[in-house]
Amino acid sequence: MKNLSFVRLFICFTVLFKLNLAFAQADKVETEIKSIMQANPTVGLAVAVVKNNQIVYNQSFGFKDLAQQVPLNNQSIFRIASISKSFTTTAIMQLVGKGKLKLDQDISELVGFQVRNPKYPNKIITLKMVLAHRSSINDSEGYFSLDAIDPSKNPNWAKCFNEYEPDNGYMYCNLNYNMAGTILERITGVRFDQYIKQQILDPLGLYGGYNVNLLDTNLFAKIYEFNKANSDFTYSPNAYAPRTEEINNYTIGRSTPIFSPTGGMKISAHDLAEYMIMHSQLGKHKGVRIIPKKLSKQMQEILSPEESYGMALERTIKLIPGKTMIGHTGSAYGLYSIMFFEPKEKIGFVVISNGCDTKTINGFNAVLHKTVNSLYSHFMQ
Repeated sequence: MKNLSFVRLFICFTVLFKLNLAFAQADKVETEIKSIMQANPTVGLAVAVVKNNQIVYNQSFGFKDLAQQVPLNNQSIFRIASISKSFTTTAIMQLVGKGKLKLDQDISELVGFQVRNPKYPNKIITLKMVLAHRSSINDSEGYFSLDAIDPSKNPNWAKCFNEYEPDNGYMYCNLNYNMAGTILERITGVRFDQYIKQQILDPLGLYGGYNVNLLDTNLFAKIYEFNKANSDFTYSPNAYAPRTEEINNYTIGRSTPIFSPTGGMKISAHDLAEYMIMHSQLGKHKGVRIIPKKLSKQMQEILSPEESYGMALERTIKLIPGKTMIGHTGSAYGLYSIMFFEPKEKIGFVVISNGCDTKTINGFNAVLHKTVNSLYSHFMQ
């Protein structure tokens, strides 16, 4: 009995020690993050840390409404910008896994009109090239409507194509992903925002989506553009434009850019981290397989060596020194976001700011870069 009591006492002391250590660790990192925000003008910052493929830390700093001084909290949701592309690709990979799509298919057959670089009319542009930004397509004619690249709608459609041959170069292009979302609708007959909710968010138990009108607007973190000249912030209302009239007149397989498959996901840092864990575990999380393991690996493979880019996921050694991280960044309307993970070590970071200084470090927003490295030093080292 004495030995049993001793064991129980030892366990209690061990648990208390670990809890005190965790609290001390959190205090230190929070002090450091607040210091980063003070040194670099920042409206708000939400962070989530993954260790052993579990969220071990989730905290929010600053404001979700600057004018009203309403604090940001862990339930706040953000328009995460280009990290949204990975949701679109994940959905496409589901269809590939079910045999409803092939990555080497000609997108002309899939999108409903001819898509050919006029300088290389005999070279097909495949779905894979579109997802890897190797399509030779650019955004010079805009990307908020498919009319930009449709020869029957835009007399200047040829300007949407670069000089190089498809699959012979890389250019980041938002139009690529608005076409990918359109293809999703044409294959499934389901509106893009509804498909993402039904097939990705709901199975993982995540709150978010591409349709502003179906979300609790009280949770939205208002987004602010930083003005370098006076170090001030300007509210960006268009980040959450409801586009109600356009949705009421929606045409499946054509109106898709209204929801912005290229950048329109709204989600919290916590739930984005849960989604990230799914990719870190090659397509499976919470006992649910979202995409086949083989296709999850393909998303992470480098297809453009010059940019270390795969299909809506990239690799970098510039975020954390000595670490090859996989993920994506986002920036729009003043928002900056980062989602990066290291699958072998089962670690990852999500950092989102709804408005901050625009300085960069190694190509990353400086506030986010410093925050990720602070989180790494406190939780992983």
